[in-house]
Amino acid sequence: MKQRYKPMLAQTGHGPFNSKDWIFEVKWDGIRAISYINEEYSLRTRNDKEIKYNFPELEELKTLAKNVVLDGEIIVTHEGKTDFQTVIERSKLTSPRDIEFMARQNPATYVVFDLLEKDGKPVTNLPLIERKKILQETLKEGKHVFLSVFIEENGELYYHEALKKGVEGVMAKKKDSPYTPGFRSENWLKIKKLQACDCVIFGYTEGQGKRKTGFGALILGLYDKDKPVYVGKVGTGFSEETMSGLMETFQKLISSEPTLEKVEVAEQVTWLKPKLVAEIIYQVVTKDGRLRMPRFHSLRADKAPSDCTVEQLNRDSLTEYKSRRDFSATPEPPALKSETSTQIFVVQEHHARRLHYDLRLEKDGILKSWAIPKGIPEKTGEKRLAVHTEDHPYEYAKFEGTIPQGQYGAGTVKIWDNGTYTAKLWKEDMIEFTLNGQRLQGKFVLTKFKKTDEKNWLLLRVRD
Repeated sequence: MKQRYKPMLAQTGHGPFNSKDWIFEVKWDGIRAISYINEEYSLRTRNDKEIKYNFPELEELKTLAKNVVLDGEIIVTHEGKTDFQTVIERSKLTSPRDIEFMARQNPATYVVFDLLEKDGKPVTNLPLIERKKILQETLKEGKHVFLSVFIEENGELYYHEALKKGVEGVMAKKKDSPYTPGFRSENWLKIKKLQACDCVIFGYTEGQGKRKTGFGALILGLYDKDKPVYVGKVGTGFSEETMSGLMETFQKLISSEPTLEKVEVAEQVTWLKPKLVAEIIYQVVTKDGRLRMPRFHSLRADKAPSDCTVEQLNRDSLTEYKSRRDFSATPEPPALKSETSTQIFVVQEHHARRLHYDLRLEKDGILKSWAIPKGIPEKTGEKRLAVHTEDHPYEYAKFEGTIPQGQYGAGTVKIWDNGTYTAKLWKEDMIEFTLNGQRLQGKFVLTKFKKTDEKNWLLLRVRD
């Protein structure tokens, strides 16, 4: 197809609403992609990058529709939840062997929500609701291709039900709206649940263009005990007046030495003494501890930098746990955070669809969790697959009972072993620890597999 399209973009909505003039559908957390299905097949990102080779399983599109241009989102899911980082990693692969492996391990789904062209003729000027109807008549669903489901009018109920399922938000689209390629239109609104975090400002990057006299982005950090750690940078949410005031304040805090380690930015950084606290609005915390889609809200003169700890993000890590459970229907404890000076562990025998054992290590008052299909290794040299699962609240360490059918993890849970532990090493890809339990006593190592699903770890029993 000769004509190339840029995707229509949405503005940010201020909250859910009801209207008979609008439709509502899930806002998927993946890669936006326009597919061209004609004599030649092409799958392109919003920056017009060809990614059909990265997602070979989506070539089934060629058998599901003819002579069309479609708009949709490429997602990867694990246990019913989208995995944004995995789909991004897949889009960057270049090795055919790695691409083939990841397609098997983490297959993608293309969720189609709009039709731009049919039989060589653009349909972008047609009303959205009419394009939806033609799309349903034109595209067959397949193993990896689905049509986006939408509802009419009841946006508030749909929004709250969607959040319970763990999605990042919903899209509201006006029924009579045309498709405007490359334009950010008020006819499409993205409505997301946002979170807030108080961060310390450790520096700023050099401003460019209109911001030549200001800054590009603020360097943000939080304290893990007494050590500051980098959690990302924020470059949006500033008025000219706010930026001017911040720059004036920064001049009194400039440091000749870096004040934060492992800052991953390409731009030149002006370092600041960690004296200022900013409230940052963000969407989620990535698995490497970065704030995703951050936005500056305000300075917090009422809060000391030392009070800005990583525990703010640890509390957010229980969002996935809460989203998967209906606490009126399951005896599991709610996600409440408890303070503790002693690090505990628990191994729970879980008779779910398949028997497995859940190893949970307490860190900062939250249980970091792994599912061990074949049980904990008890002899030196034994090793087991350990699948990293969502964080659980501290109170879960005492939980025994039956999770009802229809609930996440349905089945019987009982404590197999518990006690305390000490960690010699805790890194992103390796944990060395010693268990002091009733059954398990000795040294263990958890190490993450490389170049595979990042949920897969290896648990080893090592010599004391």
